Amino acid sequence: MNDKLSNLLKQADIVFRENFASEAWFGRCIFLSWYCDLGTCTFCFRSTTKHKIKHSSMARRSMASILTDAVLGKYLGWKIEFLTGGYKIFSFEEIVEIAKYVSEIYEEKIWVNLGVLTNEELEQLSPYVEGVCASIETVNLELHKKVCPDKDIAPYVDFLKRAKNFKKSMTMIIGLGETKDDVELLFDFIEENNLDQITFYALKPVRETPFTVSPDPEYYAWWIAKTRIRFPKLKIMCGLTPKNPNYTELLLKAGANSITKFPALKQFGSDNAKLIESMAKKANKKFLGSLTKVPNVNWDEEIDKLSFDKELKEEVKVKIHQYLKKMS
Repeated sequence: MNDKLSNLLKQADIVFRENFASEAWFGRCIFLSWYCDLGTCTFCFRSTTKHKIKHSSMARRSMASILTDAVLGKYLGWKIEFLTGGYKIFSFEEIVEIAKYVSEIYEEKIWVNLGVLTNEELEQLSPYVEGVCASIETVNLELHKKVCPDKDIAPYVDFLKRAKNFKKSMTMIIGLGETKDDVELLFDFIEENNLDQITFYALKPVRETPFTVSPDPEYYAWWIAKTRIRFPKLKIMCGLTPKNPNYTELLLKAGANSITKFPALKQFGSDNAKLIESMAKKANKKFLGSLTKVPNVNWDEEIDKLSFDKELKEEVKVKIHQYLKKMS
């Protein structure tokens, strides 16, 4: 690491500690499906898996599976990054029901990333949702036209302005072809839309797409550090992409509040999971929750306390014990 970046990270770490407790956590993104009604963003695996676009019902998760994710996440101390996917595969009534159930499990309002929502849809979600996220991906307009040809930024900007009673967030992918000069465009977007948080992802190259290289971790950390220094109170989440956690410490030192996009259930208790927790410690941050130890919980008893109908509860019980068996 060169001296210039080292000094930038030190400054970012100071700013972080002046505004947040010395803590970090895992942000769990709960997918409702793997379907996309566009499927044309050039960096995304959905642009290559045409069979899932044509046969969207095959990509739809069951209600029990979604709620099992939420129950496990709550007791493992994972915070929900947002509910995402499922737009135009689930009916909106079903999405509202899912948000209601997940909010009940966590005993708090949650975040959603479900595309551009109407005012009526925002109103229906408001009892269960505190924040909405816009998948912007890149703030360079010319680059955006190339990588997201059918997903204009303008409707998302209008959506964020209309979501006056919600907290607001965006996603940004580093490695699509942006340059450091674009950081000012990002800062303008954050300010103009009064964002409360941001999720950064490092590009994961997908076969059959034009992208072949992930961004250098130090370049990725530079974006996080610059954003932390410019916006001291902004919550910053960072994806571990590709699935290699050995730069967790770097991201946390750059000013991130949490890490996300780690296959926590599949790799629960693995060497990678242990590495994330140890790297949080090296970054002098207490890691909330656990990626390595299952708490002593009477799962059936906790599920029985929920307001779901009996049949759904029984389905969740079956799922959760299947998950726990794999995790052990």
